[in-house]
Amino acid sequence: MSVYTELNQSDISAILDGYDIGCLKSFAGIAAGIENSNFFVDTDSGRYVLTVFERMSADELPYFMHLMHHLSAAGCACPDVMIRQDGSFLFDIPGFDVVDKKGAIISCLPGRTLEQLSRAQLYQAGRALAELHAAGSDFSMRRENPSGFRWLGEQIVAMQADVAARYGAQAADLLADEMDWQARLDDAQLPRGVIHGDLFCDNILFDGDSVSGIIDFYYAHDAAYAMDIAISLNAQAVCLGEDDAQRMACFLDGYASLRPLTAAEQALLPGLLRRAALRFWTSRLFDALYPREGAMTTIKDPEEYRSKLLLHRGEG
Repeated sequence: MSVYTELNQSDISAILDGYDIGCLKSFAGIAAGIENSNFFVDTDSGRYVLTVFERMSADELPYFMHLMHHLSAAGCACPDVMIRQDGSFLFDIPGFDVVDKKGAIISCLPGRTLEQLSRAQLYQAGRALAELHAAGSDFSMRRENPSGFRWLGEQIVAMQADVAARYGAQAADLLADEMDWQARLDDAQLPRGVIHGDLFCDNILFDGDSVSGIIDFYYAHDAAYAMDIAISLNAQAVCLGEDDAQRMACFLDGYASLRPLTAAEQALLPGLLRRAALRFWTSRLFDALYPREGAMTTIKDPEEYRSKLLLHRGEG
């Protein structure tokens, strides 16, 4: 995603010395997203993605490495993590005096991302998410949601004055009002397991209308499957257009072709669509208000998710 740690040819060659995946032929930074520094790396044996983790500490990372390895072994269309010569998944960053900063190399999947999905692609995206949930159902490691309801409340309170100053009092009031409403929504009894947590269009690859891969698992955690569905619907199907209802139905039909939603999930999904919109509006507001320094960074528009929240509240 965005490049904050800048690596040169010598740095990447030194990293590759710890693997058996060939010598460096070329590399390029990937300028999309806001969380990690990613590079395409081409070697004698093929193309890979080298990721430097900018926010997560070394003790958080094994969960994601083992999860991707597990899902790939289960036949899910997701990247596998390359294993180093010493049997580890993670490498240290050469030439940087940062003890806790780590990186990994993962396989590069075929296909391409799309800015907007067709109805046929939405159906396949929904089906792919159901496949991911099934593949992760026997994964033994656990991770709590780092940006759950408690986090939401803390962020909204901390940003209240700055949101009002930049985006207006109505925006600050909407954040607080939605947070109060969400406090009455309880999803604890819904079916749960590993969720992707960030399945935007730039994290799903297509070959024609078929899903060829799901990438970027660094928001994965244990939560209600329906929350993952809500996040994905907002990200992929809701375009703030007249056909949003039909687009969401296509995604849900694809998901239900492998795993039909329970009655409780169907009942809570409208509220979870609001919660998912609030969550990403909040995180985008934070990134816009308090940007980090870095090269090739991308700050995503918070207003898109204010509009999606208003839509789900019946005010759009």
